[in-house]
Amino acid sequence: MQNSSSYRIQGATGEWEVVIGLEVHAQVTSNSKLFSGAATAFGAEPNAQVSLVDAAMPGMLPVPNRECIRQAVRTGLAINAQINKWSRFDRKNYFYADLPQGYQISQLYHPLVGEGSIEVILDEKDPEGSTKTIGIERIHVEQDAGKLMHDQHPTMSYVDLNRSGVALMEIVSRPDMRSPAEAGAYLTKLRQILRYVGSCDGNMDQGSMRADVNVSVRRPGEPFGTRTETKNVNSVRFVMAVVEQEAMRQVGVIEDGGTVVQETRLYDPDKNETRSMRSKEDAHDYRYFPDPDLLPLELDDAFVAECKASLPELPDAKRHRYENELGLSAYDAAQLTLEVETYRQFEEMLGAVASSAGKPDKDVAKRVANWILSERPGVLRAASLPVTHPKNTIAANVALVVAVSEGTISGGKAKEILAQHLTSDMDLAAVIASNKQTSDTGAIEAAVDKVLADNADKVAQYKAGKEALFGFFVGQTMKAMQGKANPQVVNGVVKTKLG
Repeated sequence: MQNSSSYRIQGATGEWEVVIGLEVHAQVTSNSKLFSGAATAFGAEPNAQVSLVDAAMPGMLPVPNRECIRQAVRTGLAINAQINKWSRFDRKNYFYADLPQGYQISQLYHPLVGEGSIEVILDEKDPEGSTKTIGIERIHVEQDAGKLMHDQHPTMSYVDLNRSGVALMEIVSRPDMRSPAEAGAYLTKLRQILRYVGSCDGNMDQGSMRADVNVSVRRPGEPFGTRTETKNVNSVRFVMAVVEQEAMRQVGVIEDGGTVVQETRLYDPDKNETRSMRSKEDAHDYRYFPDPDLLPLELDDAFVAECKASLPELPDAKRHRYENELGLSAYDAAQLTLEVETYRQFEEMLGAVASSAGKPDKDVAKRVANWILSERPGVLRAASLPVTHPKNTIAANVALVVAVSEGTISGGKAKEILAQHLTSDMDLAAVIASNKQTSDTGAIEAAVDKVLADNADKVAQYKAGKEALFGFFVGQTMKAMQGKANPQVVNGVVKTKLG
């Protein structure tokens, strides 16, 4: 992965540096909308979740949803941002068919959350050594617009107002990113934090999190160039593609003697290109003014304190705890904490395995981590099964890892049994019991003697210095004992026999 100092666009006239800022729209997790009691569930029939307020019926007044404000404050605290105890809603005036009011209620001049920052990992293989801090300018709360549906009729577009009035957090970064990789890492980390906090589900494929990508180019060290904004990009991969393609386009325009125009663009993933949508509006074009129907938001200390107390252990703190208290590698800790579902499963399995095996967490943490990150995924891939397979339960995985931890079965046998469990109606406990490994030294010695006798030529090669054959003798012994021998005992006997 290239870092900011190494990523450059090689133009015909020399090197160019790309400057990136992201405006991320994250749908707030709440049962009802920002200013009405209409539901927010994804996938409802068109216009099935629309109140009179959302439809802008005459005389309908907005009432702020406390939970939406709470979730935005919790998000701000999670990124170490300033919480503004006094903030105000503004009207952003523009006409569009999916905006019934003719304006959007937003926060331009006095946002709820001020400056903050997040630290991103630029190299997954070196989570501790390759990081960068990206500044966040503000988070403001606003209502979403509806949705135009162009594929329902041959000559007309339909309007779905289910999304109209849904609460959004617009999270505006500083222009601190300098490569597609940094933009991808920032969006990934931001999504991770939102999912940990529970303030947004981060489902970009459902539109609950989308990014406006601001890109400009300049000669290294020179002032910022003119930026363009590519709207509503809905995946990390597409954001990285937008940065790369738009930056190269701008370099081409400048080097051909043209001028980059400040404008709004759209990304076409099928053609992997950005296209002009409209000239970029400035704030004065929207005629912002304070919303006369809404009083300013005034937060007291108790409310902010409650929001802070409700925060879970956040990704960076959890990652460092896994390293320092459980002895996991920086890479394993980073992988285990990347998704909420993964760390929850790890911690549930860790507690159950440690309790059943009667061992401290630190002694079994590496075994559980390896099972979740490497061994189980290998079994699932081989069987072409998803991690969500109904038989891939916590209980089944715990039973297998406990059996390995107690020395009942080997790690290899555990993977075999998991594959059988996922693809048949076998009784898991019975199969584990029937595959119980033995530490009977006499039986193992007899098996080793036969393997060595049958492979005298390889024994000679080993004693002549081909030490890699040691694994062959161990493997043949395990095969002869149908995988039921204790691998540690087998290793010891083979080593002794070979002198």
